[in-house]
Amino acid sequence: MIRPRRLRKNEAIRSMVSETQLSVNDFILPLFIEEGEGIKKEIPSMPGINRFSLDQLDAELKEIVDLGIPSLMLFGIPKNKDAEGSHSWQDNGIVQQSIRYIKENYPSLYLIADVCFCEYTDHGHCGVLVNDQVDNDLTLTNLEKQSVSLAKAGADMLAPSGMMDGMVGAMRDALDLDGHSDMPIMSYAVKYASAYYGPFRDAADSAPTFGDRHAYQMDPANRKEALKEADLDVDEGADILMVKPALSYLDILRDLRERYTLPLAAYNVSGEYAMLKAAAAKGWIDGEKLMIEKLICMKRAGADLILTYHAKEAAEILQGKI
Repeated sequence: MIRPRRLRKNEAIRSMVSETQLSVNDFILPLFIEEGEGIKKEIPSMPGINRFSLDQLDAELKEIVDLGIPSLMLFGIPKNKDAEGSHSWQDNGIVQQSIRYIKENYPSLYLIADVCFCEYTDHGHCGVLVNDQVDNDLTLTNLEKQSVSLAKAGADMLAPSGMMDGMVGAMRDALDLDGHSDMPIMSYAVKYASAYYGPFRDAADSAPTFGDRHAYQMDPANRKEALKEADLDVDEGADILMVKPALSYLDILRDLRERYTLPLAAYNVSGEYAMLKAAAAKGWIDGEKLMIEKLICMKRAGADLILTYHAKEAAEILQGKI
């Protein structure tokens, strides 16, 4: 009789033959930085995740470095917003300030800047509005400004998240013309119009004041369209492709893995984080075990990198610190 259980007998052999390995080097931790002073505020819908002002970041950054987490995705929350989100491309913008500070004081951290406008616009949409609709091409012009500003500030990578048509190509051209041809782009290539983003909108003050984002983010019912979106971004020069959300879209992640040799990122989004935390708080699940399981599932489906709010606690578990 063939007995697959022979290779499951104990932890030693299970580890030896494990097909998928999860490492702290896989993690990118999203970080919310708010303009102002003396700010450290827990996000009610995301237990354990805070918004920080720049002067309150040091303890957090030291912990991140000590845990060996290699990379951060930076999101900024400005004091003042306008119709275009112009704070996003100012030299003294909150993310630009944060990049310079972190690079000077924590140089080992690899900094990825989210490139979008929803946190910066007074209407909460991801670009310039014309007749209450996001104008794709006007938004691309501002996306170019934001990209160049973040590159000059010292970002290591840029990650456009607005799902504008032609966004990667516009950024690539603007960056190359300004002397930043070595700046990599991680494209939110396949980003669905998902209800899983609810807690993030609390975290980043980015909820639309009217309507929704279905006109520019993808329909959750569509699978083939994901390949079309990814093809376009590859043709325009994307260096890494992302699928967002991750957990309910592992089939899409696998489709991209089978199609491309580019590195793939999966965004384990705020709603996925919040659901696990809520169920664990009720005692309905083992939160730590389920957290590691779902991250492994993302790796198994094809992710090379995982953006996750669990990065710190997962790093502690993987390193035997808890």
